[in-house]
Amino acid sequence: MALFRYKALSATGESLDGQMEAANADEVIVRLQDQGYLPVEALRADQSGEAISLFSFGKKRELNAAQILQFTQQLATLLGAGQPLDRALGILIELPETADARKVLERIRETVRGGAPLSVALEQQHGLFSRLYVNLVRAGESGGGLDDALRRLADYLERSRELRSRVTNALTYPVFLLGLVFVSVAILLVGVVPQFEALFASLNAELAWYTQAVLWLSSGLRNGWPLILAALLLFAWWLNNRIGDPAWRLAMDARMLANRYAGPLIGRLETARLARTLGTLVGNGVPLLTALNLSGNVLSNRVLANALEAASSEVKSGSGLGYALGRQKVFPRLAVQMIQVGEESGELDTLLIKVADTFDVETRNALDRLLVLLVPALTILMAVIVAAIILSVLLPIYDLTGNLG
Repeated sequence: MALFRYKALSATGESLDGQMEAANADEVIVRLQDQGYLPVEALRADQSGEAISLFSFGKKRELNAAQILQFTQQLATLLGAGQPLDRALGILIELPETADARKVLERIRETVRGGAPLSVALEQQHGLFSRLYVNLVRAGESGGGLDDALRRLADYLERSRELRSRVTNALTYPVFLLGLVFVSVAILLVGVVPQFEALFASLNAELAWYTQAVLWLSSGLRNGWPLILAALLLFAWWLNNRIGDPAWRLAMDARMLANRYAGPLIGRLETARLARTLGTLVGNGVPLLTALNLSGNVLSNRVLANALEAASSEVKSGSGLGYALGRQKVFPRLAVQMIQVGEESGELDTLLIKVADTFDVETRNALDRLLVLLVPALTILMAVIVAAIILSVLLPIYDLTGNLG
């Protein structure tokens, strides 16, 4: 038996933290469900819930984000067409191209055939389906509109995926250019500069400081590459450990959010994700406190996540959501004001989705402006560095030939 730490939500949306001895995390989840709680997290006591590793992002999953979206869309379509859940799952089993995906769907169907609701079957898939996903499905089941809940969930997943893809695509080209800068410089220093170094040595030429600096960099890169590689690996190891430190992550997130240029973009991006998640949950009938607890999982910036947690506590005490968020002074004022309007008009879910749409557009425009500035700047940087290296080895040659002439 091992000691596990858990987080769960009560039927009223209250967040619960505690410890429990069990054989594994699945047993903890089952016990919490039997007590009428919604499990959010179950980890061994010697593990950190904040643990994130640079090397964990490449882990293979039985279902990726695209496959989960496709499954959600197809299941919503089949249920909307009047197909029973068991038959709909049987049809979907034949569609995936990978054996892993088919195995997941088979496990879900077998659990449903055993009499369990779909939400329970999804919850038993070892974290493939998020707590937010499971809770939306559970809300659809309790309200008798599972197909409608799945359609809203599919729309939420698609919009979230589009936002992530937009950010990824916006950063891909600048990262490629930056990599091209390092590769070009390395080729020049390793392959081209050494040929001129031998020439200067044979002529016993007196070289300018900038030429000596380039020759020193070339020699250091050629002779000291094992040390450079070791330093890079050591830095990766250090960064991997620091990322897993909650205090360090919080400090870095605070710096990024306070940055004059990156801060507004991060704020809009995170607010769009939060508003769309919260709006989808509330629109599907999930209680506001439960929705707030679940929505915190989509925030990658710990400062904003902590602010949302504090706002959730105020809402629990009777404050309005817009007022509670405004008191944190980290969320965009426009979003706070629109949420207050939604509360006053009784259309909080609709206004939250409008907030998400508004900040999606602002994020896209900000990324476009960033690319307009960043791509030419990196291109000019590459041209300047390459030109400086070439000129540093050519100018001494021109001086030598001029003196000989």
